[in-house]
Amino acid sequence: MNFIVRNSFRLRTLPHRLSSLTSLRHQATCAATAIPSFPCVDAHAARESKLLASSFYRYSQTGTRASSTDSGPEPPYARPNPLSYHTYRHRYPLELTYGSTLPSFDIAYETWGTLSPSRDNVILLHTGLSASSHAASTELNPTEGWWEKFIGPGRALDTNQFFVICTNVLGGCYGSTGPSSLDPEGQRYATRFPILSIFDMVQAQFKLLDHLGVQKLYASVGSSMGGMQSLAAGWLFPDRVGKIVSISGTARSSPGSIAMRHAQRSVLMADPNWNNGSYYDDLPPHTGMKLARQIATITYRSGPEWDQRFGRKLRELKDGESPSPLRSPTLCPDFLIETYLDHQGEQFCLKYDANSLLYISKAMDLFDLTLPALQELAMTAVTHAPPSPSTSSSRQSPVPSKSHPPPLHYSPHFPELAAGLEPLKSIPILVLGVQSDILFPVEQQRELVDALRMAGSTQVSYFELGGVWGHDTFLLDVLNVGGAVRGFLS
Repeated sequence: MNFIVRNSFRLRTLPHRLSSLTSLRHQATCAATAIPSFPCVDAHAARESKLLASSFYRYSQTGTRASSTDSGPEPPYARPNPLSYHTYRHRYPLELTYGSTLPSFDIAYETWGTLSPSRDNVILLHTGLSASSHAASTELNPTEGWWEKFIGPGRALDTNQFFVICTNVLGGCYGSTGPSSLDPEGQRYATRFPILSIFDMVQAQFKLLDHLGVQKLYASVGSSMGGMQSLAAGWLFPDRVGKIVSISGTARSSPGSIAMRHAQRSVLMADPNWNNGSYYDDLPPHTGMKLARQIATITYRSGPEWDQRFGRKLRELKDGESPSPLRSPTLCPDFLIETYLDHQGEQFCLKYDANSLLYISKAMDLFDLTLPALQELAMTAVTHAPPSPSTSSSRQSPVPSKSHPPPLHYSPHFPELAAGLEPLKSIPILVLGVQSDILFPVEQQRELVDALRMAGSTQVSYFELGGVWGHDTFLLDVLNVGGAVRGFLS
């Protein structure tokens, strides 16, 4: 009886259950057919398809300017035309800091102004990590350079007075020898290229100066990694450098900066197309390069600028996207700041050699002017003057800066840094820091100034700049950066 009742109930409820099953099956079918769309991911595949279809994909070797639709104050960025710069070929071996030797090398360079008969008005301008020798427009290349508003008649580097030289650093990919160059056997160096140091880059630059007959620089000027090079130039050749300008630089790479560059190298090397650095006859690691540039861009600017410039504004809807009162979030970029980073990565990922980024960023990490680090590398300054004693008794307490109070407690490495900076103590030095810089925080410039003064320097000028542009202030603040540099050089 119970069996009959149970089955009778099942039969009565069967139509309702079938209707529910049909509804569930319809929902499941809809869910299965509603495949998620990820345009930001599809963009990588589309870029790769274009590269495969083009015989000219190798990191876009065109000299096209940045799109006129770019927003913001960023200076234009473009690959220089090989016909627009000079090349010095050094045909002799160059011994490098970490024990290797380059059998020969090229240095790409550009110049502005007129060299004086006595060749004593030369300013060597050092670049940041990824910049070319094209710091300003020339007759051969009228495209604006990365320091366009700082070079020229009456500007910070006054070409009515000075002869300005800017090189693409050793290890770069804009005309100077680097991983993408051919070795003596005609093969790409790739990751067989030797590890470089900031000192190696400066040594190569001074070989160029020797070739040009320049015995002594009026000044060595640099920002970011260029600020490291300007210090290294004075350290290596104190008798050949008249003045030093270090903007948003450091005498010792900090763990925070090393961590940020490590993250960039990690995402780049994780791109399968990197292929242990052997990608020159195949697809370049464009996705890894894009992500690395996004990380770098975050370190180049500041949170307050992002807030002022983008806030929490959403991107504009694209064609085909229907507006609605409640906009559904996606996993791809929704905020304007996300689309900005996306754009910056896209602009860069095919314009610079991935291996050059790895080698040069590593050289930045290795930079350390503390005495023990220099002694470990057996570094010696090239000078005709007798060396100063390096005992602590020969150093003095730093004179407090007018722009910042001395720290209550110096870091453990501070005395070692002061000892390492002694070769610079007779050179007038201008140091500029930016309060919103998160890549090279002002504490590093303050430490540099205090260490120079403890080393015995009495010719150190220091200015600390405000503003929201972060590390990129050296590219954008023509009034304050340019004014300080021009006043110091005059």
